[in-house]
Amino acid sequence: MNDIAASLPDTPRNRHLFGPGPKRILAIDGGGVRGVISLTFLSRIQTILRVRTGNPHLRLSDYFDLIGGTSTGAIIAAGLALGLTVEHLIDIYASLATKGFQRTSRLVLGGLIAPKFKEGPLAAAVEQHVGNETLGSEKLLTGLAIIAKRLDTDSVWIFHNNPRDKYYGDETKPTHKGIPNKDYLLRNLIRASTAAPSYFTPQSIEVARDDYGNVVRGAFVDGGVSPHNNPALLLFMLATIKAYGYRWPAGADDLMLVSVGNGAAGDVLAQDRVARIPSSYLGVRALMSMMLDCGQLNQALLQWMSRCPNPWPIDSNIGDLGQEQLGSNPLLHYLRYDVVLEADWLKEKLDLSFTPKRLAEIKLFDRPDLSPEWLNIGRRSAELQVSDSHFPAAFDAIATF
Repeated sequence: MNDIAASLPDTPRNRHLFGPGPKRILAIDGGGVRGVISLTFLSRIQTILRVRTGNPHLRLSDYFDLIGGTSTGAIIAAGLALGLTVEHLIDIYASLATKGFQRTSRLVLGGLIAPKFKEGPLAAAVEQHVGNETLGSEKLLTGLAIIAKRLDTDSVWIFHNNPRDKYYGDETKPTHKGIPNKDYLLRNLIRASTAAPSYFTPQSIEVARDDYGNVVRGAFVDGGVSPHNNPALLLFMLATIKAYGYRWPAGADDLMLVSVGNGAAGDVLAQDRVARIPSSYLGVRALMSMMLDCGQLNQALLQWMSRCPNPWPIDSNIGDLGQEQLGSNPLLHYLRYDVVLEADWLKEKLDLSFTPKRLAEIKLFDRPDLSPEWLNIGRRSAELQVSDSHFPAAFDAIATF
């Protein structure tokens, strides 16, 4: 362990965060119950790594030094960081999806007046699996980051368990006594990161106390209501910007980032149809479109600055940036796995055909009954996309905890 962690306990998390050698980051997108698609990619990765290491019981928390996610990705990231296997998480998701997504009896206009789903069932389902563990829990076996949006201050919050971050355990502001990151309950952070507007109510969390002992609370919503529904670029910044405390070196042989999606999709509409959309729904569509734009921008930047063996096409003008490189040397080794829930892509890549009505349903992220379809799409895609050759030998050596 290097000097930066000399004063810290010798724990699996600290060895991941501060131990020597190349570092590995896993980033998991938001996307509601479609998170089962992400799990199929993670299952394939876990299988490959078990073969490579000769350890049939390897968990992704053994391999990755930092696991982070937004929304449904936060649920998966927390489970992995707690040492759960992907198989266990797939079983959990089957229960979580049906128990957590219970429609409210107050549903009005598709969630525009009242949230679509009850808050209690999802909170109870999450609590069943994470209990009263905090972000500082020693049961977290590796680095964990959960992304949420504090809507009352219009700020993105990265809750993470690096003890070298200034917000981890000390007072953070001259006039406020901030709640240390280590003391936040995981279940509240997950609930905050999954509080998609119009689907769930915002999560209120105590964030500080003032000099008079008055509670200061923040109103948090889904981290996807930010540029970071795909949190990959944000996690790269977290790992390399010195102020966050990781201070991991950049370089294609020093830092690997694996980014996992759950179904990029967007509906193409005729111009005249767009003009007839009611204003309220036009606002929702514009927000969803902006989220897709942010994801595409993140993808372009990461491919531009990295060594990427499986680049995705960005647009018809710049292609996949395979012949481009920002700077003289790549800043990381980058992998992106995802599916495109469009008829042509599904037919060409996976030989799957769906009626327009069924495809429109598959694009939704609040339909637990569609899990079998998503699992099939994800497993076929994972077999096609995830290759042993994507994981360089430079990242093979992992500590035995």
